[in-house]
Amino acid sequence: MKVIDMHCDTMKEILDARMIGKNTNLKKNNLSVDIEKMNQGNYMLQVFAAFTNMKEEDSTVNCLKTIDIFHNEIEANKEHIGIVLSYNDILKNIEQNRMSALLSIEEGACCKGDLGLLRNFYKLGVRMMTLTWNYENELGFPNEIIESKLVLDRGLKKAGFEFIEEMENLGIIIDVSHLSDAGFYDILNNTKKPFVASHSNARSICNHRRNMTDDMIKKLADRGGVMGLNFYSCFLNNNYTSNDMSKLDDMIVHLKHIRNIGGIEVIGLGSDFDGINCRVEIENASKMQILGEKMKKEGFTENEIEHIFYKNVLNLFKEIL
Repeated sequence: MKVIDMHCDTMKEILDARMIGKNTNLKKNNLSVDIEKMNQGNYMLQVFAAFTNMKEEDSTVNCLKTIDIFHNEIEANKEHIGIVLSYNDILKNIEQNRMSALLSIEEGACCKGDLGLLRNFYKLGVRMMTLTWNYENELGFPNEIIESKLVLDRGLKKAGFEFIEEMENLGIIIDVSHLSDAGFYDILNNTKKPFVASHSNARSICNHRRNMTDDMIKKLADRGGVMGLNFYSCFLNNNYTSNDMSKLDDMIVHLKHIRNIGGIEVIGLGSDFDGINCRVEIENASKMQILGEKMKKEGFTENEIEHIFYKNVLNLFKEIL
């Protein structure tokens, strides 16, 4: 089964490793994602996030450094993987028996609220972006706990509305993972194209503020969007502890629930590999096929598994890129 994964933080991990003198690369490493592991896992496409923590680093500079790593690593492995700037690039890579790499940004703060920076990031190859990470920025708000209370009702700021309009014009996929509930509905009500929640699960199964409510899942499905199953244990199970393993059984519960709420075509994969700090039953990219095997045992049809593993995201890319 071919695989499209909408989110990993591998490029940031490579950058961080090099910052402390480690010679880490994409071909083969001790992370969850590398060329060899993706080949073993039968990957068609991996979305690589340029993640930055705005509270710890200059978000724009760090994002640019991560994008530089991305381009250099893809170039160094061009016989195995090629950059995706348009849907046709995916088709060309398939013809050349190569995997595809799509560049995303995780944390819109790197744009400083400046549409010119957004356009420049597009020119550098960015084709997907989250408006926020875990902090308020120039574009909007995540769901936050303030004075011990969960705050869900602060959405996009003025710049955020300007950004989603320009993102649709350019062909940058809007990613609502990490955005507040109010921000989700701001995007729903002020855009026309499908959008994604690249690495979010079902909140009614695991009551974490990063997950999607049933109404959000329905609305995303109605728009033709896709949400990617996140492998992080705290987004899968209400009873997780810091030492827990992310388990296939919990993933199946989320997949079945999302299918019942939004239909099979709203589901994709968004592992969050190299961005999560729990043990995972799917140890790394090379083991991705065990999820498909588990799904078969749990009653998912071959057609349903194909749609979740790659077809739903591929169809969305075809429409937007």
